[in-house]
Amino acid sequence: MNRIERVFKRLRKRDETALIPFVTAGDPSIQATRDLVLEMDRRGADIVELGLAFSDPLADGPTIQAASFRALQGGMNTKKYFELVAHIRKTADIPLVLMGYYNPILRYGLEEFARDAAAAGIDGTIIPDLPLEEAGPWMKACRENGLANILLVAPNTPEERIKRIVRASRGFIYYVSVLGITGARTSLPPEVSGGLERVKSFTQKPVAVGFGISRPEQVKALSSSADGIIVGSAIVRLMEEKLSNVSPGEEDRAVAEIGEFIGSLKEATL
Repeated sequence: MNRIERVFKRLRKRDETALIPFVTAGDPSIQATRDLVLEMDRRGADIVELGLAFSDPLADGPTIQAASFRALQGGMNTKKYFELVAHIRKTADIPLVLMGYYNPILRYGLEEFARDAAAAGIDGTIIPDLPLEEAGPWMKACRENGLANILLVAPNTPEERIKRIVRASRGFIYYVSVLGITGARTSLPPEVSGGLERVKSFTQKPVAVGFGISRPEQVKALSSSADGIIVGSAIVRLMEEKLSNVSPGEEDRAVAEIGEFIGSLKEATL
């Protein structure tokens, strides 16, 4: 049982929903990412989704695309990503999930990437552009290195395919709330809760929902249906507002303000 599974087991005993914030590693800097992950941990986040910047993040909307671009411009790469994770691990035991794309993993080498990710302290991976039919070698590498391979289900995924995805997924299943790309939305489709219940009818594994969730009231509305709530673009946008061009002496206050938002999201899950 890895950190992700332990967290969901603990939260289920409390009838509590996990908060899973997302941050792009290296945006706006490696140090800022480390400080933000530690602040998220202090403010009650249960799992952190840590994005590995990629030049063509096809599942992401403009906000996270821009964050990836900034991180790459700042020199972020796979080696620095693993170093960052290892540095976070010196202080925090919060589960860390790598969200990335398949091309850098394939280029690095599947076994080598899984080994180095696990050694650094990553607990699971989300690879949105790797379909189940082609994921066998990567899932094998994950199993051999104790990584949870987290797969995605969309609102229009057929029933038979849902059954195959939930059998293959480890850690949790990622339910995509809307068709399309990531990005904060003022409202979510009313059928999201029904979609979550549909997926949960096929599995006892935790099901977390993401894409479009940006406000505490949305988190609260979904907490009765989901085992976990993923919030990404709203946090990344707030980071850009608070940390872009901030003077060194103001960084701690900016991180604390972002932490207050994380705290409000976590409170909505209770």
